[in-house]
Amino acid sequence: MKVETTVLDVEGLHRATSEPIAEHALAQHPGHHGGLGATAPMSAQDAMGHGGHHGSGSMADMVRDMRNRFLVALLLSIPILLWSPIGRELLGFSAGTPFGLRDDVFSLLLSLPVIFYSAWIFFDGAYRALRARTLDMMVLVAVGVGTGWLYSLGITLTGGGEVFYEAATVLTTFVLLGHWVEMRARGGANDAVRTLLELAPDTAVVLRDGVEVEVPTGDVLVGDLLLVRPGAKIPVDAVVEAGESEVDESMVTGESLPVPKAPGSEVIGASINTTGTLRVRAAKVGSDTALAQIVAMVQEAQNSKAPGQRLADRAAFWLVLVALVGGTVTFLAWTLAGASVPTAMLFAITVVVITCPDALGLATPTAIMVGTGLGARRGVLFKNATALETSARIDTVVMDKTGTLTKGEPEVTDLIVDHLPELEVLALAAAVERESEHPLARAVVAHAARLDAAVLSADDFRNVPGHGAGATVNGHRVLVGNQRLMSAEGVPLGDLSATRDALAQSGRTAVLV
Repeated sequence: MKVETTVLDVEGLHRATSEPIAEHALAQHPGHHGGLGATAPMSAQDAMGHGGHHGSGSMADMVRDMRNRFLVALLLSIPILLWSPIGRELLGFSAGTPFGLRDDVFSLLLSLPVIFYSAWIFFDGAYRALRARTLDMMVLVAVGVGTGWLYSLGITLTGGGEVFYEAATVLTTFVLLGHWVEMRARGGANDAVRTLLELAPDTAVVLRDGVEVEVPTGDVLVGDLLLVRPGAKIPVDAVVEAGESEVDESMVTGESLPVPKAPGSEVIGASINTTGTLRVRAAKVGSDTALAQIVAMVQEAQNSKAPGQRLADRAAFWLVLVALVGGTVTFLAWTLAGASVPTAMLFAITVVVITCPDALGLATPTAIMVGTGLGARRGVLFKNATALETSARIDTVVMDKTGTLTKGEPEVTDLIVDHLPELEVLALAAAVERESEHPLARAVVAHAARLDAAVLSADDFRNVPGHGAGATVNGHRVLVGNQRLMSAEGVPLGDLSATRDALAQSGRTAVLV
């Protein structure tokens, strides 16, 4: 698009991508040391009619502004249409004009807010586009609306006649409706990015000289020692220095089960510490964290252009030119054929409106933004728009692990015992697991409830991160966990070892009691 080449004319820019439906451009200038700041590309962008900003503008404010413009146009277009020749002749509207005014004068007064408020964004955008020597949809809409209104104004001021106020205002209303709907869709897509950003905690507990200090997450520096308690989110990407726990990393990896962490293990920012207390050393902060990279990938995918969209951009430019030329030729042809000026003007405006490629330039980026946004919300990240376009031709999906196809909610599938009654073993295991927050523990407790197993109480509960848990139930020491826990406690598996191996090979997780 023209705005991309205009912005790229700024010295030091490496790459620029503009997306009108996103109402922002991505500009990259890596390795540039010439003092290039954000002001230069924003000034170039503003010259094109795309108000440049640092990305802090509120999407809600823009959607609200577009909605207000649409509502004003809609409310005023209704009476303009009723008191127009269409309303009188086709709709059978016969009410007298308020205040004794002529129909065209009344319509002129009502059209003023529509033209100078609701439709002003089209005229402003068209002016900036023409000043930059380019043609876009703003030019086409401005020509269609402006020509009809200015012609009608001239007729009204010279004594009255056939006017087109209803055509200008109704066209404005429908175009604004389309933009408002698209902006709402865009705002919904951006909700996915906001949801990702909200995964990170607002504050972090930093240990400085042994004292706990709560600071904003944005103030955490590489090398800071952080304290992460059970149930808290890990503020930034870090390395465990002390403590053992299990961390829920499903936000990044999709793994439904918490991952054991010990000194030396890497932890990901925004993941959740589930059991033990950890002391971690900050390794990556700010835009270097895994979460920030995911957000950046989603934003870049939303602003990237598929080959089909770049073709649409080029086609839109020529279609605008064809529409303007076609409208002019239509007006001249009907005039030379002996038609009245109002009739020729009506056909000319019709040609301009019908050939308007507004959907061509807006539908594709809207689809990309909504598609990538919905994908991010469901854990599917598209690297760019080309990948999204190519995905339409996918005929085979290969999963890299069994966990990819699970519901993410563990449930008990088999209950295998050696010599004790099944319900008794299940009741003992559930008594211990009720004290734990582990997903596997919740599955055991839920299974016990479904089978009406006895509800027993547990004492002296002890959680062993990465291994399992233990407690005293009815005077018996009960251990529930994996093979590492049993080995550490000196509990032999006996004949159940082969059964455990068979379950593991089938993709199941064995919980030993």
